[in-house]
Amino acid sequence: MGLLPEKITSLQNPRVKQLVRLRERRERDELGLFLVEGYREVRRALEKGVQLKELYFSPDWFLGENEPALIEQARTAGAQLFELSKDAFAKCAYRERPDGLLAVAPQWKRTLDDLEQIVGRGLPTPPAPGTQTATAGAAGSGDLALQRPPFLLVCESIEKPGNLGTILRSADAAGCDALILCDAVTDLFNPNVVRASTGVLFSVPVVVADSPTVHAWLKAKGIRTAATTPHTDNLYTQTDLRGPLAVVMGSEQYGLSEFWMKGADVLVRIPMAGQADSLNVAMATIITLFEAVRQRNG
Repeated sequence: MGLLPEKITSLQNPRVKQLVRLRERRERDELGLFLVEGYREVRRALEKGVQLKELYFSPDWFLGENEPALIEQARTAGAQLFELSKDAFAKCAYRERPDGLLAVAPQWKRTLDDLEQIVGRGLPTPPAPGTQTATAGAAGSGDLALQRPPFLLVCESIEKPGNLGTILRSADAAGCDALILCDAVTDLFNPNVVRASTGVLFSVPVVVADSPTVHAWLKAKGIRTAATTPHTDNLYTQTDLRGPLAVVMGSEQYGLSEFWMKGADVLVRIPMAGQADSLNVAMATIITLFEAVRQRNG
């Protein structure tokens, strides 16, 4: 493993205290850092090229035999290594039953401009004056008009970190090109988001912006918005969810704002047969996304 990592046993060590403070959003934002806890999460961060600054490990908490190889991978990628005693790691860990791996990574920010390449590849490009539009049989495989149209998920004011993490997993599973968080309440880099996403945070592009900016951007790109609400007669299974699309989900407590209810291209609902009039937002998200996937792959 090259140079031996520094060993930390004291619960009063400055690095231990810093790790504990990184659970708080203000500390994360001030330092531009966040915690990545767990074998799967650390592995996925490294797979996606995230430059981990530090990796803390405690063999007393390891669950398997693959941890040393992952630690070496992190060291090779430039992470500074620290070995913690069992008690020191327990103090730093966010999970009730940790698995002995905890990394510190830099935060990042994406803007709507960063999605231009993703969105542009699936939108038809108008032909130049005097030219013919290629047919499906004649066009090459790189023709933008023939590639898969953009498929986005927009979430407004999601409040619970666990829901946001699960929504990230849903977006990844459904093959969404990006997740756009409007008027964000929950910090994207909350440890519970990282954990609930099982590291998918590192693979799904996420943009945080205000609702009017996102709505205007989607309109300019010709991307239809399908907003979910119980207050419509349009069933989600009977609504066309093909083509350039953004599925719009609302907050857990209040649902979608009037802005999105009035500004969406179409409103859709999931039928409810029992007494409950709504589903958990993460559940509603995956149901709606996979109906869109069914239609788009049909």
